[in-house]
Amino acid sequence: MDDMPNIAPESGSLLISEPFLQDENFVRSVVLLCENNELGSFGLVLNKLSIFKLNELLEDCVLDNEVYVGGPVEQNTLHFIYYGEQVLEDSVSLGPKLWWGGDFAELLGKSKLGLVNISDFRFFLGYSGWENGQLKEELIDNTWIVCDNSHTENIFTVAPDDLWRVILKNMGGDFQVLANYPIDPRLN
Repeated sequence: MDDMPNIAPESGSLLISEPFLQDENFVRSVVLLCENNELGSFGLVLNKLSIFKLNELLEDCVLDNEVYVGGPVEQNTLHFIYYGEQVLEDSVSLGPKLWWGGDFAELLGKSKLGLVNISDFRFFLGYSGWENGQLKEELIDNTWIVCDNSHTENIFTVAPDDLWRVILKNMGGDFQVLANYPIDPRLN
């Protein structure tokens, strides 16, 4: 594609699955890359809702936030991101106003006191992981389109089912064509 940017993935980048990817874990997915280093890569699928609410997964938790499927790895682990100013001490910055993780107990305490807007948080079961070099190979195979973190506000404002298409459209150029590509072109 003429408009394909040559962006090296880094923490805070978005990985958008190419429209032909048929892996059930990543069809039309948008992955927020949280870590990418010599040990491998770690990310969270942003647009796959689970069937659970947070209070159904954690005993004594009153938060009823939706929970997303972060990926196929270790689906017994809970992760979270949030948008806005840093409100948890141990959070890792992934870009302007985008934070990953922190002390969950601190989050619960601040939530009870009304010190955080819990709607600015997204929770995930499991994660997406790549061994050292694996993500690089998938990028060479054009499995992913790398987008910088200039579209992170969409994570919290666009419906999960629309996120893949909206980010591609916002990227402009040839990506707008991909955004409208049917899931199964035989049915077009």
